[in-house]
Amino acid sequence: MIRFFRHYISSSALLQILGDACFFFCAVYVAPHLVGTHYFHVHDTEGLMARGVIFAAVMVSSMTAGGLYESWGWEGGLFGLLKRILLAISIGIVVMLFLFYAFPNLFIDHWVLAVSLVLSATIITTQRIVALYWMGLKKMRKNILVLGTSARAAKIEHLYHENDRQLAHRINIIGYLPYGNIAHHHVATQRIIPLSEDLLALAEKYQAKEIVVAVRDRRGNLPMDELFRCRLKGIKVTEISAFFEREVGALQLDSVNTSWLLYSDGFQHGLIIKRMFDIFISLILLVLTLPLMLIAALLVALEGRGSIIYTQERVGQFGQPFTIYKFRSMRKDAEKTGQAVWASVNDTRITHFGAIMRKFRIDELPQIFNVLRGDMSFVGPRPERPSFVQEFNAEFPLYQHRHNLKPGITGWAQVCYPYGSSKQDTLEKLQYDLYYVKNHSIFLDIMILMKTVQTVLWGKGAR
Repeated sequence: MIRFFRHYISSSALLQILGDACFFFCAVYVAPHLVGTHYFHVHDTEGLMARGVIFAAVMVSSMTAGGLYESWGWEGGLFGLLKRILLAISIGIVVMLFLFYAFPNLFIDHWVLAVSLVLSATIITTQRIVALYWMGLKKMRKNILVLGTSARAAKIEHLYHENDRQLAHRINIIGYLPYGNIAHHHVATQRIIPLSEDLLALAEKYQAKEIVVAVRDRRGNLPMDELFRCRLKGIKVTEISAFFEREVGALQLDSVNTSWLLYSDGFQHGLIIKRMFDIFISLILLVLTLPLMLIAALLVALEGRGSIIYTQERVGQFGQPFTIYKFRSMRKDAEKTGQAVWASVNDTRITHFGAIMRKFRIDELPQIFNVLRGDMSFVGPRPERPSFVQEFNAEFPLYQHRHNLKPGITGWAQVCYPYGSSKQDTLEKLQYDLYYVKNHSIFLDIMILMKTVQTVLWGKGAR
């Protein structure tokens, strides 16, 4: 993992992005020689370079939108991979045709574009198939030892099995080393490695590249000398909180307090730049989705009684209430008791068209006007209802810190965790929200927007 603008990026994903960009760029150079077109001379270096850069940028963005740089992008094996590549290329073609129409100077002869796409698709598909094979080999993953068998260590075990696609392609948990006076182990007995040797000897024996410390450092009970020797031998030593922040993009609540958040190196942001970014993205999205919103409004009106736009009070920045706008996706009597109710799987209160809107996030589009008004940001923690916020603030002491930023239409928790419908889900999502509050930047906002496109295209996590 590589830390970029305070956010961790998979080194393999970064290499794939750079490699794909080179493939797309070179394809535009090769295609004119294969086609023999005279639309522009094959020795027009500057013209080819400009078109190559644009083609590479569009196609890499399309690949990102298709989820081909995400760990879940490998789901479904070869068929799922080919499906995502086809979708990415289709998106790329549409965007390129739009650019040709909007900027005629960027025009590429249709035969050159076709050959460029065929060359790129062939190379990208071949590379992905080879990678799909190699990803299954343990020698391609980093071996990790976990020091500790307590409940904190068990979180790694749980994450490794429950979210196998997130970690299994990057790391290999060799086992857990018992340390300290604990009443019983919280990890499976067969996963425990006896401390028959010192840490360095065990790390070298199992070819571990990293040791994750899941033992609380109370009264200096950590084997500091042994850990230092591991560091000197080039073996990385990582505290469990930093491990989760790096690998999952979330903060572990049992390891975080207000003072730690205050003195951390995050919270470096430019509010003016973020506001300009919000307005810019919102105006573009408003123009692109206006026809879709008009159709959605008509279908909502035809489906049943009730207002087209649903308004609801939500909690914004610094706890200030505001009115949020959404397309109505539930029956008019969805909360006839007057109390807030969680949305659930196959919720019977949701209308037929409402289910479609929720799946593809169409019901969220009116919130663009909330962003333009300044009530919300485009990216940020999702705003909750006052009754829920009051309850969560009392139960989760760190919950109030998610309101240090403006709420967003989309956010880090939304693209990393499924739709929440319980207190436990809220607790899990809070870990992602606090990560965003600590590390947010325009770069992370752009990444979240890319992941949001993936969520919309594949209908992930909707209710």
